[in-house]
Amino acid sequence: MRKDPVVHFEAPYQDKQRVTHFYQRAFGWEMQMMEEEYGGYIVAMTTESDENGPKRSGIINGGFFKKDESKPDQFPSVVISVEDIHQSIEKVQQAGGEVLGEPIEIPNVGLYVSFRDTEGNRVGMMQAIRK
Repeated sequence: MRKDPVVHFEAPYQDKQRVTHFYQRAFGWEMQMMEEEYGGYIVAMTTESDENGPKRSGIINGGFFKKDESKPDQFPSVVISVEDIHQSIEKVQQAGGEVLGEPIEIPNVGLYVSFRDTEGNRVGMMQAIRK
């Protein structure tokens, strides 16, 4: 069975400037504000990266999303890279997890959906655009 790796972390924010300032000062991360079509998302570059991602293996980058109380489970989580998001949704459900909505398309990135595992943790899945 293929092992799907953790490739990204996410956490909510309430104040875009405050969260950006904190992680820049505390950890030296480069924080990139995305355009509005990305919903106010902030990409957190935790390590030297290029168009293929982190240059060192075993290290991931992440991001911060605007907190939205109308959506479930607004907590930090990880994102798992999958080959086929629809097939992975079926596997999550068969294993006892709960998928939270339908996959959404993130422009120039791929398909994303969140789910709850059997312990109630919110986790994300991403099927990246193949370049």
